[in-house]
Amino acid sequence: MKLLNGSELVGYIKERQARQVRALRQAHHVFPRLAIIQTIDSPVIDTYVRLKRDYGEDILIDVDVYKLPQADAKAKLAELNKDQSVHGIIVQLPLEDPAETDEIVNLISPYKDVDGLGVGAEFTSATAQAIDWLLAGYNVNLNGAPIAIIGNGRLVGKPLSQLWTGQGLDVKVYDDQTTDLISVIKQAKIVVTATGVPHLIKSVMLQPGAVVVDAGTASESGKIVGDVDDEVRERDDLTITPAKGGVGPLTVASLFDNVITAARKTAQDN
Repeated sequence: MKLLNGSELVGYIKERQARQVRALRQAHHVFPRLAIIQTIDSPVIDTYVRLKRDYGEDILIDVDVYKLPQADAKAKLAELNKDQSVHGIIVQLPLEDPAETDEIVNLISPYKDVDGLGVGAEFTSATAQAIDWLLAGYNVNLNGAPIAIIGNGRLVGKPLSQLWTGQGLDVKVYDDQTTDLISVIKQAKIVVTATGVPHLIKSVMLQPGAVVVDAGTASESGKIVGDVDDEVRERDDLTITPAKGGVGPLTVASLFDNVITAARKTAQDN
């Protein structure tokens, strides 16, 4: 088995980003800042937010976290959109009331929407970009390969299919309406799964030599787990993300890349 380990790649990206941030601070007196709005207080969400805060600290990007009720999120977003010292804004999902996700995410200024989730966002989705980086970093050739994306959600499936379709790749997206998941996935050379359904992807679904990216996240018995069943990792013919440290580290890196891009634009405009 060959592992697609995002943790191994992220160090090189972080070094580059740290140099870019130092240049912005020293040469342009621009101090990149990310604002995170969090409406759910849970250990899993707290972990995701802490990882972002720690990453920002490593590369000298200020990260402000606003824990507040969802009812107050709209007013805070309006305030942050106007704040010129804030270069990037994200709403940590899920929300207390997921029905308002589209409305609230779309309130982020397109120029500060560094997660790339809102309509008209100026940035590529951080998770989609991370998966693209991960496969490129391990020299996985996507051209001409049948690609299956399992899940059509706003964080991974939808933006990734848009990114890769725009590159002219052979992409098919499957969701909970797909009836014969085993046969359709088995036709794919590259499988990206992001459903949040633990143990959904079984060994029988995957062709020999397949490349598998598990971008699903769910909480099971207090632990964060992916979509891929444990039995899949017993095969030695697959190229696959590890149980931990696959897409996640690069998603955070991609998010901060977008923050740096936004801060650079501020430097150019000044």
